[in-house]
Amino acid sequence: MADPNRIWTAALIVIGDEILSGRTQDKNVAQIAAWLNVQGIRLREVRVVADDQDAIVEAVNILRARNDYLFTTGGIGPTHDDITVDAIAGALGVDVEIHEGARAILLGYYETRGGLTEARLRMARVPAGASLIENRMSGAPGIRHGNIFIMAGVPYITAGMLDSLTGTLEGGLPLLSATIGCWVAESEIADLLSATERAHDGCQIGSYPFFREGRTGANFVIRSTDAARIDACVADLGAALERGGWIVTPGGI
Repeated sequence: MADPNRIWTAALIVIGDEILSGRTQDKNVAQIAAWLNVQGIRLREVRVVADDQDAIVEAVNILRARNDYLFTTGGIGPTHDDITVDAIAGALGVDVEIHEGARAILLGYYETRGGLTEARLRMARVPAGASLIENRMSGAPGIRHGNIFIMAGVPYITAGMLDSLTGTLEGGLPLLSATIGCWVAESEIADLLSATERAHDGCQIGSYPFFREGRTGANFVIRSTDAARIDACVADLGAALERGGWIVTPGGI
């Protein structure tokens, strides 16, 4: 019987010189983190790496070994600098091959779009032994090899690939959260926050300070897999803040 308290983890490698140069702003971290949480999987770490084979290989081998799942975005297009498939195949010690299922998908997709050229056929290349992740948006599928999921860098295409994976990964309980806010300097209540967290097993309290309207405040996010524990922690933290003279705003400020 599976352990209901087991925490499943994932890592994400965002691949692309355009991300590191600032030309493109990444939007995949947030959407993948949110999707994973619903699947009962925690996104534990993210790396952004250049279009460099050695850098990708290093990141893949480190992150796949210490997480249940590894996701990558970017670098699986039709051009010469799309090297993600080659790098991951190198990390796994397998050859790159044309996936016949991917070839068929691309052949159908490009039939009325100029045909399947050699460049477009590059998008059917996979590490040997891989299966496909459906892409309803633009034809070219994503790739799954064991616990590695190789996806597009374009956020709306990534979203479609995630949708096709929904419910197919083994995970634990989704991480729930609740937020309260207060006009208070974080440093004034550091001890109160740590004491409240210690008193509520299974809950974590994240503190997120801000400066608005000439005043200092903070929002506090309480996370747990158990809704009842969250409710109890929120109640205790709110009461402690009120006793200190600070007005609590449910839902955050």
